[in-house]
Amino acid sequence: MAILKSMKLIGDDDIVIPNEATENDLLVVHPSSYLKSLKWSITVANIIEVPFVALLPNFVVQKRILKAFRYQTGGTVLAGKLALERGWAINIGGGFHHCSSDNGGGFCAYADITICLKMLFQHVDGVRKAVIIDLDAHQGNGHERDFAYNSNVYILDLYNADIYPRDKDARRGISKEIKIRTGEKDDRYLMLVKLNYPTILDEFKPDIVIYNAGTDILDGDPLGGLCISAQGVIKRDEIVFKETRFRNIPIVMLTSGGYQKSNAKIIADSIMNLYQKKLIGNEYTATFSSDENLEKLSVKEYTLESHSQDTRYSTFSVEGK
Repeated sequence: MAILKSMKLIGDDDIVIPNEATENDLLVVHPSSYLKSLKWSITVANIIEVPFVALLPNFVVQKRILKAFRYQTGGTVLAGKLALERGWAINIGGGFHHCSSDNGGGFCAYADITICLKMLFQHVDGVRKAVIIDLDAHQGNGHERDFAYNSNVYILDLYNADIYPRDKDARRGISKEIKIRTGEKDDRYLMLVKLNYPTILDEFKPDIVIYNAGTDILDGDPLGGLCISAQGVIKRDEIVFKETRFRNIPIVMLTSGGYQKSNAKIIADSIMNLYQKKLIGNEYTATFSSDENLEKLSVKEYTLESHSQDTRYSTFSVEGK
């Protein structure tokens, strides 16, 4: 966020900081038994794969770890609302695609993508069908398990089949599966996105797109295993936004995985490129819906005030620039 401010792409007025997702918000998807399991520090330690967390008092885990996850989850839900109002939104955070309704893992404690879509389906009359385009390096097994039998959700997952999670059961939830291998480079990767994504939009005709835009595809990522350049990431995001915005479909972008120091700058450069190409910003704001049902989406979650100074995750939409 600081990088985007330094680029003068956004100011404080462009940033919407969400409230923390409440227990009622989480219960839209997660059974109470799962939420209760997070009150055991060892459960959280296993989910985020940091063993010493098991030794911490749970109140510390809730405040120092899970609170940030809940803010990011609130950001994803907020981004869904903003996308319907403005045509697009980007959550700097979220994209917990390894968490399903009853099981966390892979650094993912809450199923923010599922929560966002379930809330939209329940409360917004104009939203019946959604595409999840998951371009993180890893298989998005969480949302795939959650929507495995839901014909109103189309999941495109392009992922490295050589790495975690290798979840065969979750694959039944993938509508279009594109498996790539360790070492994949820009040309073929971008070709696969270009060839498949537009056809899906034209044939499925979604009311909203959730774009899980992990940057762990970058060359050198310790977990992703791919060899995509910084320019490849920027071009990937441009393709997804161009095809989606051209069809006037609201899009939510989540930044998801990425484990190098360079990730933040590349994400900022990509967002700047989207703005320069007029794929985001006031010039391209869609008037998708002014449905009063949007206000049913846990209205108190959408204030513009900062409710926490210790969270780094925000949702923004640029207008009037």
